Amino acid sequence: MYYQVESKKSFEQAVADLDVAVKSHSFGVLHIHDLGATLRSKGIEFKEECKVFEVCNPVKAAEVLAIDMRLNMALPCRISVFTENDQTYIGMIEPAKVLALLSSDDSLTKIANDVEQETIQMIDEAK
Repeated sequence: MYYQVESKKSFEQAVADLDVAVKSHSFGVLHIHDLGATLRSKGIEFKEECKVFEVCNPVKAAEVLAIDMRLNMALPCRISVFTENDQTYIGMIEPAKVLALLSSDDSLTKIANDVEQETIQMIDEAK
C-alpha cells in the first residue's frame, strides 16, 4: 500500500530533487505542505521534518474525472519527503491500490497504474 525509499540525502536536498523529478515527468507541483513547520507554528513540539507534495499530471487527471467525477476526492497524488530518527525518506500511498478501493473500472486501473509507475520513477530519481 506504501511505496517508500530511504535516501542518503539531506532532507532539504531530497525536497529539491523531488521537485525537479516531478517537473521532469510532466507533472505539476500544485502545493507543498510543510507539515513540520505547521505543527511547530501551532506550538506543538515536533522534531521531524515533513513536506507533502501535491502533484498532478493534468492529462491523466482529466481522463480520470471524465470517467468518474467523484474521484476528484482522490486527487491530486501526494508524495512526501520526511525524516524519522535522523534518516530521510521519500514515499507515497500507491495510487493504483487506492483507486482499486474506489473503482473497478478497467480504464481507471490502467490510468492509475501509469501514474503509479511515473511517481515511483520520480521518487527513485529523487532518492
